[in-house]
Amino acid sequence: MSYALITGASGGIGLSIAEELAKKGYNLLLVARSEERLESIKTDLSKKYSIEVHWLGIDLSSARSHLELVNWITTNDWRLTVLVNNAGYGLWKSVEKSSLEELQNMMQLNMNALVNICHSFIPTLKKNSPSFIVNIASTASYQAVPYLSTYAATKAFVVLFSRGLRWELEESNVSVTTVSPGATSTGFIDRAEMGLLKEKAEKFSMTPQEVARISVAGMFAGKTEVIPGFANWVSVKLTYLLPKLLVEKIALGLYKKK
Repeated sequence: MSYALITGASGGIGLSIAEELAKKGYNLLLVARSEERLESIKTDLSKKYSIEVHWLGIDLSSARSHLELVNWITTNDWRLTVLVNNAGYGLWKSVEKSSLEELQNMMQLNMNALVNICHSFIPTLKKNSPSFIVNIASTASYQAVPYLSTYAATKAFVVLFSRGLRWELEESNVSVTTVSPGATSTGFIDRAEMGLLKEKAEKFSMTPQEVARISVAGMFAGKTEVIPGFANWVSVKLTYLLPKLLVEKIALGLYKKK
């Protein structure tokens, strides 16, 4: 029996990807901080799709959390064939006004935890064919975004790391896909303290279910990168065609706090 490991699975895109995989008969290994929420999801999805659902409540921003994750899976001898790194967050404020602790915690979760988890499970995924890694980035990955500077930089790292990793695993049974969603109706805006932009963002937002459906289809198709939504795809392509200075000034106009 195949298992899919999804981090950041307590809501939004992570939960929706978990449900998409459940529809396809995958057993689920769900990881997030909220134990109460995970237990509720387990009850719902296991009953709805007649699959196994296991969860681990853990803070992945802890530097050694991946070791606990590895121990959890190896101890139970689960046959892992899908790894989805969805855990991550952003903050809407200048670097100067952010605390160093905030910035380091974000970098630890968005980059280091993702690398640690990929590194830890590649040998396991190689044993089980076919296998897939999905790393969740953002349309912010493709440009500098003032007032989301650190977040955008961490997601740019995810894109480049994932593309490189894909080439390294080219001759193996493990496919690596990067997903870069745009505005999505999740808790991201609230956690990023972007309340002033919430109404504007929601006009262009996709649902987590739409993003998950496109992402999982792209994963199984073996795509290198998936940018859900035509408008998001166009916006990313424009970042390559337009001068960087112009793209960054547009971003500044959108995100600068008045």
